[in-house]
Amino acid sequence: MAMNNLKSRIIHIGNLPLGGNHPVRIQSMTSTNTMDTEATVAQSIRMIEAGCEIVRITAPGVKEAENLAEIKKELKKRGYEVPLIADIHYQPKAAEISARIVEKVRINPGNYVDRKKGKIQYTDSEYQAEIEKIRERIKPLINICKENGTALRIGSNHGSLSERILLKYGDTPAGMVESALEFVRICRDLDFHNIVLSMKASNVRVMVQANRLLVQRMMEENMDYPIHLGVTEAGDGEDGRMKSAAGIGPLLEEGIGDTVRVSLTEEPENEIPVAKRLVRKANFYRSSGRIPKSDNQPFDPFIYSRRKTETTGQMGGDQPPVVTLSSKDKKSGFSKDFIPDYFFNLQTGLLEQTYGNRLLKPAFISSPNSFETAFTKETKPDVFIFDISNVSRLSEVYEWFQLLDQSENKKPVILKKHFGSLETEDMLIKAAAELGYFLVDGLGDGIWLGSKTTSPEKLAEISFGILQATRSRMTKTEFIACPSCGRTLFNIQETLQRIKQKTGHLKGLKIGVMGCCVNGPGEMADADYGYVGAGRGKVTLYKQKKIVEHNIPEEQAIDELIHLIKLHGDWMEK
Repeated sequence: MAMNNLKSRIIHIGNLPLGGNHPVRIQSMTSTNTMDTEATVAQSIRMIEAGCEIVRITAPGVKEAENLAEIKKELKKRGYEVPLIADIHYQPKAAEISARIVEKVRINPGNYVDRKKGKIQYTDSEYQAEIEKIRERIKPLINICKENGTALRIGSNHGSLSERILLKYGDTPAGMVESALEFVRICRDLDFHNIVLSMKASNVRVMVQANRLLVQRMMEENMDYPIHLGVTEAGDGEDGRMKSAAGIGPLLEEGIGDTVRVSLTEEPENEIPVAKRLVRKANFYRSSGRIPKSDNQPFDPFIYSRRKTETTGQMGGDQPPVVTLSSKDKKSGFSKDFIPDYFFNLQTGLLEQTYGNRLLKPAFISSPNSFETAFTKETKPDVFIFDISNVSRLSEVYEWFQLLDQSENKKPVILKKHFGSLETEDMLIKAAAELGYFLVDGLGDGIWLGSKTTSPEKLAEISFGILQATRSRMTKTEFIACPSCGRTLFNIQETLQRIKQKTGHLKGLKIGVMGCCVNGPGEMADADYGYVGAGRGKVTLYKQKKIVEHNIPEEQAIDELIHLIKLHGDWMEK
């Protein structure tokens, strides 16, 4: 399937055009209390001055929705007229008020009007009756949007799908897409098309698959609405940046996405430089009119399946992807948690196993022509090194994988990229986006990063971080943490750091740290444990999706989380 065949229609968020060949727009969300006008305005200005083109503000209730008028008025008074988005969840009335004030309203079909009823099945007639109820509930909002020129974002989040959708589709990309398209079909029937769609997840594989499936389904139904991209609950620091890049980057490379938000558990203005780096290449191609090519993939774009390779040393087969560096870096002081699996010996031309005596003969591939010598009887490589350092479009490398498959060669593949003198933060974002392009689809049995400016120790740490971000290899604790918003009733940034200090040694464990119960329980769906805000100074603890303890005082909650982890046998001493 050629994803790039979809060219989105142009809509307007206030005076800002979105879609078509317009640049990929950057947005973020305030983390202040919406009723605190001064704090929200001040934070919005910091975001705008960092390069944020659209500002999202939570409106959990009627009073917050009404206060958006004061926020907008104050921003305009200070000379800022960037479009505002109202973020709505359970309150249709708040959405209708907001739609008269701001330029865009965001709703989540999973919790907007389709509430849980405790049913275990729906007949076809009951299912259709629920859709008719949705039509009745959303029609007033659509009419208000039409009257006021307000855009509507219909955003499905993995883990917060409605009961009805879950029963029919499960918590799957297919369910996410259908959840949104039910609303879109109603909008289209009512001749409303000022729509943006989004498919978000904290699992980058799910996020990528859902957006691809959305494109396919829209093409089948003759739709062309713009798409908003984001990885929810990416966390903070370098891990949050790599996780966001590993999800957003591959889709932008395929030509999917018209606006992005990088969700970090930090101050929102910190998200903007990351987003700028991610959209830079996509905007260059849009401005030049060069259409990306993403057809002829050597994989199913909607279902993750690792490419079948034979076991060679520590790589291939069912083994997790390896980390490789040059042998000149071998004597560096690597952290015990991030020691490369292989080093390439520049003198012998062989890959040396770090722990063990196994030597592997590689064949370096930098273009399809490289295979002419690599396939000879004299060469007989143990492993292929795909050097993508000088590749202009990553999709070109698909041909390399196809040439291996056509020759029935099942030797493992290491993906190599040298980033020259790129600074470390730029490099790790670019590396996660470009190597993530292959890893999210199961292509590659290892990665090899090179740099003139970044130390070998840091390259190894980044390499393992990229593998973790793409769920290819877990070597540390994964923190699924939301970026905070006006619904959060505790300092999530400080809390996340305290939880990291106490649990950061629990390799492979996934811990959700969520600000509130609106998205928290659902969007940390695949976390092993969850720490979720339940009210002012209160926390609820989860074991997977099940509530274990409710309304724990915040000052006791981290100790109780540790106790819960120990109780279930997942604790290990540092």
